[in-house]
Amino acid sequence: MSTDESASTSEAMSASTSNSTRASQERCARLIVLRHAKSAWPEGVPDHERPLAGRGRRDAPAVGRWLRQQHCTPDLVVCSTSRRTRETWERVAAELVTAAELPTTQAAGPDVIFEPRVYAASADTLLQVVRALPDRCRTALVIGHQPAVQDLVVTLTGAGDTETLARVRGKFATSAVAVLTVPDGWARLEAGGAVLTAFAVPRGAAHDAH
Repeated sequence: MSTDESASTSEAMSASTSNSTRASQERCARLIVLRHAKSAWPEGVPDHERPLAGRGRRDAPAVGRWLRQQHCTPDLVVCSTSRRTRETWERVAAELVTAAELPTTQAAGPDVIFEPRVYAASADTLLQVVRALPDRCRTALVIGHQPAVQDLVVTLTGAGDTETLARVRGKFATSAVAVLTVPDGWARLEAGGAVLTAFAVPRGAAHDAH
């Protein structure tokens, strides 16, 4: 093979690899799984209608700030219909963009679906919800309840930092948030089919409550 032919073959292989990598990256999506912030237990109030407690009102904005710092702004949110998850999302959403970013950000924000199946769901039900996400969604945020959110993250994680996974297994506290990469699209997501890339339990200062 001549030098020119060798160079041409090498360039073709490099281009093919680059195209394959780009296609793989384009298929990747991100799943953010969030447990609602700390809720109150008012006497006589049904579980579905329990509001956030003072600590929950402090912590939820901290989650929004953490997501912004991690460049994890969702384009679709699937939230349980419970009051405490809805209030969590309201406070998270308020912190996803800074005042300086507002002029160049869509005022409407991400699409939000209040999904009844997420309330009192099992991990299997949450997985069904995730599999039904539209292909156009690249970063999805699911806001739900224990034990389903923890079970979902543990079930889906097939790779990632072992120490981080151990933390997830140990405790998925209120306001805990996990970020997973989904390499092959929502519809084909199976147990062990995602990569756990981050886990945090953001907390707000006492003066953040409002």
